[in-house]
Amino acid sequence: MVARYRVLLCSLLLLLSAAAVQSRRVVDPSLPSDQISDGVDAGSRGHWDQPYLITRSFYAASDSCDQTYGFMPCTTTWIGNLFLILVYGYLMYIAATFLSSGSELLLEILGPGLIGGLFLPILGALPDALLILVSGLSGSTATAQEQVSVGMGLLAGSTVMLLTVIWGSCIIVGKCDLEHDGADIVAVDKADTKGFSVLGSGVTTDKPTSWAAGIMVISVIPFLVVQIPQIMKSTSGRHLAVLIALVVSLVLLVAYCLYQVFQPWIQKRRLEYNIHRHIMFGFIRHVKKRSLGKLFTDDGEVDEEMVKKLFNSIDEDKDGSLSAAELKALIIGINFEDIDFDEDDAVSKIIADFDRSNNSKLELGEFIDGVKRWLGRAVNGKGSIANLGTMKFLDSALDQTRREHASLIAGDQSDEASEGADNSKWISLKATLLLVLGTVIAAIFADPLVDAVDNFSDATSIPTFFISFIALPLATNSSEAVSAIIFASRKKKRTASLTFSELYGAVTMNNVLCLSVFLALVYVRGLTWDFTAEVLVILIVCVVMGLFASLRTTFPLWTSFIAFLLYPFSLALVYVLDYVLGWS
Repeated sequence: MVARYRVLLCSLLLLLSAAAVQSRRVVDPSLPSDQISDGVDAGSRGHWDQPYLITRSFYAASDSCDQTYGFMPCTTTWIGNLFLILVYGYLMYIAATFLSSGSELLLEILGPGLIGGLFLPILGALPDALLILVSGLSGSTATAQEQVSVGMGLLAGSTVMLLTVIWGSCIIVGKCDLEHDGADIVAVDKADTKGFSVLGSGVTTDKPTSWAAGIMVISVIPFLVVQIPQIMKSTSGRHLAVLIALVVSLVLLVAYCLYQVFQPWIQKRRLEYNIHRHIMFGFIRHVKKRSLGKLFTDDGEVDEEMVKKLFNSIDEDKDGSLSAAELKALIIGINFEDIDFDEDDAVSKIIADFDRSNNSKLELGEFIDGVKRWLGRAVNGKGSIANLGTMKFLDSALDQTRREHASLIAGDQSDEASEGADNSKWISLKATLLLVLGTVIAAIFADPLVDAVDNFSDATSIPTFFISFIALPLATNSSEAVSAIIFASRKKKRTASLTFSELYGAVTMNNVLCLSVFLALVYVRGLTWDFTAEVLVILIVCVVMGLFASLRTTFPLWTSFIAFLLYPFSLALVYVLDYVLGWS
């Protein structure tokens, strides 16, 4: 961290020294007033193929530039602007790193909830949002319309880079050997003996990561809304479409933040559901063990006669109903210790689910209906009726619920550890300092960076969209990229899940927060929305990668090649649509 502060200080001193450089033009008074001479008489040097004299008008036109804030360095040469892009881009990278580090410290102090669900995602997207904001905030409407391409290039480039280059890199560095686990193929943690086998190695993530990918797909809805006038080839409703898309984007932003805030609640619900499944499969296993026949008839229906015989064998006092004590005798032997449960809790769960008359006892009809209902849920969730009738399958299902429970408990314990982190004043001060410093740096240097990109575009005749598409995401997303690759390199399912969840979350924030800023800018300044090709690229990459990741949890190595190919495809598609077919 100290080294980073030193580099930051050196970069600032370099910029200030560049801004302080002054030069003097030497004018020969004997020459016409509109010419400048280097003081050397052409006659004393012989014949010149090219004159040394340059008119003042030419000099002013080619060598003038507007200094950001009135003192930041500027230049009209392509190499000078390239240098400024690199320096300003590095400063934005430093800002993003400070914001990330400060957010993590804040999370350790205050735990999840509002901090983890609301502030962290917003702070992570703050550098991108600021760059988008300043790209069209200053200058006249015409200037803003020209420079806003920088914001769209950053928005599209950031999304595409995260889902292609970074996603594919995480697959490569995180790959493990793929092995069969029943009907599924999963990556074996820490095992990487198959090298670069395109089918034999890959990455496995958990189910919540697939949900995060699905949420990312939903977050592209505002892009579709704002494109409706273009799709209908209408010019009258474009400003209204921007407003509607802005409202939809803000609603999705609030919904996503609330979803993140209430993640602990969602996790508790998942924990309760897992306990219920464990009780259900344990109960079915004991029903199978105690039954005098098959659970199902040959036509696939629950064998009610078998269930009735089981009921009569449990009903010790022959009163036609099962009490809690009689049910407890049935389930003795189910190992509930693994899920911090006991027989009394399990009996309460069974009665609560089976008892329709609310008399705390189970009559024959209630018992039969309850068993049929649980067997139906087990078949819907776990496979075929033939499998459900085997003890091997039921033992496997119980083992799976134990593993899922252990995974959820580990997540809860990590949350509790975060809540109980050291709440010292030093950590609080350090987190606040990093957040403030990162925000200030991003706010100060966002505008000069946009100006440098615009000037570099003028000097090289390269469209600003392509410059910002390629260069700016390297500055604003480098911190996320390095963090994701480091986590993926640990070659474990849990870290891989965290890696890809963060990538999908970052893209979701791009699609709601950064797009909200962009749409607000276009609406307030009265700019023209003319980014059909760019939006199409975002939609293609988000939908393809999002659906792909939401429908599966194991990704062989070959999937990384598809991700990598989408990056040059995106650039080529925008170029063809805008500069060959003339969409823009």
